[in-house]
Amino acid sequence: MYLNPRPTGGVVVVDADRFLALRRAREPKAGQWELPSGFCDGWEHPVDAAVREAREELGVTVELGAFLGMYLDRYDHQGEALPVLDCFWLARVVDGPIVINPVEALEFAWLPLRDPPALAFSSMDRAIRAAVCSRFPGV
Repeated sequence: MYLNPRPTGGVVVVDADRFLALRRAREPKAGQWELPSGFCDGWEHPVDAAVREAREELGVTVELGAFLGMYLDRYDHQGEALPVLDCFWLARVVDGPIVINPVEALEFAWLPLRDPPALAFSSMDRAIRAAVCSRFPGV
């Protein structure tokens, strides 16, 4: 069966040389670090999904910066590997204190951009590498 990749929107929220990560509360990959992101709704553009997901998962308003890229990945759901097309932007918090949604995340942390842990999905690792290149040219 051929499946079209499902689009997502996500953000790499940065502050100096750190990025904001969430520890996943649910499967797949519960307990692993991830970036704020999620599936697009209906005809929603990935830009709008990225801003919405940041608001839903972090309780803040973000301003998007540079586009970091689109990455083909897989999302395991109910025993099936689904193709996803993950879109990520640099972002910064412009309004509100961070208040995580406990349905989505167990905790949040500011992690080092230059020495990040492995994230839940390979597309997120690639987005972090792109963010490092964007923020620190020549690295």
